[in-house]
Amino acid sequence: MKRPLRPRGSTGPHRHPAGPPWPGSEGPPGRRWPERPPDPRRLPWLTSLAVLVIQQVGSQAAATGQAGSRLPLDVYAHLLLAVGPLLLVLRHRGPGTTAFGTAAVATVYIGAGYPYGPVFLSVAVACFGAVVAGRRHAAWGALALVWAGHLVIGHLLYPWLPPAGDSAPGWAPELVVAAWVAAIVAAGELARTRRQEWTRRRVAEEEEERRRVDEERLRIARELHDVLAHSISVINVQAGVGLALLDSDREQARTALTTIKAASKEALGEVRQVLDTLRAPGTAPRTPAPGLDRLPELTGQAAGAGLRVTIETEGTPAPLPPGADLAAFRVIQEALTNVVRHSGSRVARVRLCYGSGELRLHVDDDGPATGDDGPTGGGNGLVGMRERAAALGGGAEAGPRADGGFRVTARLPLSPADTVTGAADAAAKETP
Repeated sequence: MKRPLRPRGSTGPHRHPAGPPWPGSEGPPGRRWPERPPDPRRLPWLTSLAVLVIQQVGSQAAATGQAGSRLPLDVYAHLLLAVGPLLLVLRHRGPGTTAFGTAAVATVYIGAGYPYGPVFLSVAVACFGAVVAGRRHAAWGALALVWAGHLVIGHLLYPWLPPAGDSAPGWAPELVVAAWVAAIVAAGELARTRRQEWTRRRVAEEEEERRRVDEERLRIARELHDVLAHSISVINVQAGVGLALLDSDREQARTALTTIKAASKEALGEVRQVLDTLRAPGTAPRTPAPGLDRLPELTGQAAGAGLRVTIETEGTPAPLPPGADLAAFRVIQEALTNVVRHSGSRVARVRLCYGSGELRLHVDDDGPATGDDGPTGGGNGLVGMRERAAALGGGAEAGPRADGGFRVTARLPLSPADTVTGAADAAAKETP
């Protein structure tokens, strides 16, 4: 049995305050950014510090090459170069606000006449992060603000803005800015698409893993129920016989106790086999799973509980796949257990009908219904029979007959290929 990805109660998605819900904030091992969504509780200090250093050092170098055409860097310029990277620290919590803030700072920096350079790096990082976080309109608006501000400053307001004697630039730089904007948007959209695809894939993997865990849990529950219900029913009947005959017929009481010992030993062995599978997943069981070859043993146990079982076979017997063989045995076992517990009849008839590609099982008793265990057909055992048959691509039904008896029928495919097709959907529909 596979282990679930996380404990129950912590499977809900972690919601990003500025974007879509994510199934987790860290992602599985081996996943790297940008596939893994950022954790908004962690501030990106390192990347923001790197942008700060690049802008300060790079702008100083750019100022040397633009001496005379742009103003030299002063205290106010260095402050503006620091504000953008400081805003980047909050880009995971407020991507839209960060994008507009860095765009406004860069526009003010250019309008103040300071040298062109890496001041736009903080804008690029902020807008890229906004697109990835799903705030594409905010990113586009911030980039449009930078471009429009550059157009207005360079072609309309330059006579009134520093440096003195500045002239309008040509249109070639505007094309460079447009290409720069398009590159940022394209890179952000690519990363955003990749992250959404990763999110969908991770959610699908978690759902598939959870489905497999649920199916394995249901399978183990059915196995334990079938084993314990049958054995304990036999033990209960024989214990009653032993108590009733303890004083009057000690030999018959001894026989009942012997039956109790055999039934309890078999039940303990099968329960131990299921538990060994849980403790050591992936290893083969030490004993084979029961099948129709153990019907004589099953009818012997029923006889020990006072139930005479007749078996009829129609058609040519064909080998069953392991899953169908186990399901057939469990269906007959559960049906006989119900006869012992709920029926006044002491005779049950089992009929095996081998047809074209399938096996039909019929278990009948003549009734009437007795006991205080509730209405026949309402227990978990009959539900488990339906689930077993449905998981193999077949079906099972149980209900009273018109003459007062009770009948259990099941249809199981003989081909292993048929047991796979539609098994998961059929089991899900049968599960209450």
